[in-house]
Amino acid sequence: QLQLKESGGGLVQPGGSLRLSCVVSGSTLENSDIGWFRQAPGLKREGISCISSSGNYIHYADSVKGRFTVSRDNAKNTAYLQMNSLKPEDTAVYYCAAGGHCTWYLNNDYSTWGQGTQVTVSS
Repeated sequence: QLQLKESGGGLVQPGGSLRLSCVVSGSTLENSDIGWFRQAPGLKREGISCISSSGNYIHYADSVKGRFTVSRDNAKNTAYLQMNSLKPEDTAVYYCAAGGHCTWYLNNDYSTWGQGTQVTVSS
């Protein structure tokens, strides 16, 4: 059974960086598109990025474009979200997901989700 686990969250000052990891177990990553999402308190879940199984298709939400970079290492069964120039409004629980399709409109129709990792951007 496919399982996902995020890590790498934490407290960072505005302008700082974090790299989130999403480790896949129970299956191989190579056949899965991966989506990255976040949810801040009181707000609905937001799709922020996705990467296709081949890595050839990548999409970003406008809110993170130019600051965040998604990547994957199929040999390590791990996907990454590099987050630079972080802002207080990036504070949220971040999730990775699999079992869906990476689309330009960042749909959230994925079957398997990680438990999330907290990212807090504050001085």
